[in-house]
Amino acid sequence: MSIKRFLPLLVALMPTFAQAQGLSGNLVLYTSQPNTDAQQTIDAFKAKNPGVTVTFVRDGTPKILAKLGAEFEAGQPQADVLLIADSVTMEGLKKEGRLLAHDKADLSAYPAGTHDPKKFWFATKLITTGIAYNTKASFKPTSWADLTRPEIKGQLVMPSPLTSGAALIHAATLTGTMEGGWKYYEALKDNDAVAGGGNGDVLKQVAGGQKLYGVIVDYMPIREKAKGASVEFVFPKEGVSAVSEPVAILKSTKNPDAARAFVDFLLSKDGQELALKQGYIAAHPAVALPAGYPPREQIKVMGFDAAKALADETKNKAAFAEIFGQ
Repeated sequence: MSIKRFLPLLVALMPTFAQAQGLSGNLVLYTSQPNTDAQQTIDAFKAKNPGVTVTFVRDGTPKILAKLGAEFEAGQPQADVLLIADSVTMEGLKKEGRLLAHDKADLSAYPAGTHDPKKFWFATKLITTGIAYNTKASFKPTSWADLTRPEIKGQLVMPSPLTSGAALIHAATLTGTMEGGWKYYEALKDNDAVAGGGNGDVLKQVAGGQKLYGVIVDYMPIREKAKGASVEFVFPKEGVSAVSEPVAILKSTKNPDAARAFVDFLLSKDGQELALKQGYIAAHPAVALPAGYPPREQIKVMGFDAAKALADETKNKAAFAEIFGQ
């Protein structure tokens, strides 16, 4: 029997054979992850999807947004997937119609409220903000209210919501949760708190003893303590704010299948175990916490509405600037 009879069938089946071999093509990731974390994430994804070539651009979330904005303006967006600091930024992109929903994403293991209910963005981690203090400090704070006490007067440093996305979410969370709202920040100012720069600057000042107390994201002082730095970290009893390092697919993606697979990997147990290995609190509730953290049930995360925070962003920045004279 001549093979020519089977050629049309073979041609028709070629796409099926190719699919069976796995995903392929190029995938471009824009991320605010540290370079090492970004490369580890890509390597782990590629181990399961060797046919996909992944490249990434790494920068702070504001610079990533500026780059995206210029590309949108030119009609040539390059990214397929975003993995950036906070859900408020994702809400902004969703509102502009820039994101592609991943309707089939499996969220069965996650509690309600972890991800966008319409499946446009998905939390990958919980990076909380709490209190760091130098071990030389005689007073050991346990609550946000403690930072207004006279023992801490003139010794508190914190990142500014005008320059730090995590600090802006922290301010929106605290003022929306704690009694008195912005009066809490007024009390901090009256207690001679200093606001400016980012979390790295806060860590440097507290670890170095220039200031004894700081408001800061969790992993920085916890990692530095493990290396021998003179710092302790507190999860305040009222609760903590959190950024979730969400992932999303751009509507303009050129490889939607690979983009969906990348999101699925980050949400999978393996992807969440990688977040743990990198030293973060995984968003998946069944994944253990890194060394140096208390048990998950001892960390209370305050409620946060990303859409409301987006709507209130200008108002919140203005309120902070008025209080701290920035």
